Amino acid sequence: MSDDDDSVFAALRAGARGYLLKESEGADIARAVRAAARSEAVFGPRIADRVLAFFASSRARSAAVPFPELTDREREVLDLVAHGLPNAAIAARLFLSEKTVRNRVSDVLTKLHAVSRAEAVALARDAGLGPSPS
Repeated sequence: MSDDDDSVFAALRAGARGYLLKESEGADIARAVRAAARSEAVFGPRIADRVLAFFASSRARSAAVPFPELTDREREVLDLVAHGLPNAAIAARLFLSEKTVRNRVSDVLTKLHAVSRAEAVALARDAGLGPSPS
């Protein structure tokens, strides 16, 4: 196959168990077919390096931002909740209505699978949001 990123990742998203380049030797292809039949993942060396680099950079991006499943605004609201601000103060600070803040807090609770505001605050503080520890 082609070694451009679009082709590699499109094949993986489509369910490919491996990926070899066009210039692969016959023995490598036969070995890859047998490995795929055993449900093993098979990648040529150049492809393996790129797949690993992609996931390493994704992990680094995810680690840099707490709760990547939240939007920037939701993360901002969570940080203010973790600082102990009530909805009215958050609304004033962010130039939002209290209803919008309530909705964002609800969205945060849902995405974090938190059953209460207190649980969300605990999760946020564990992730480094809220006031700095003294």
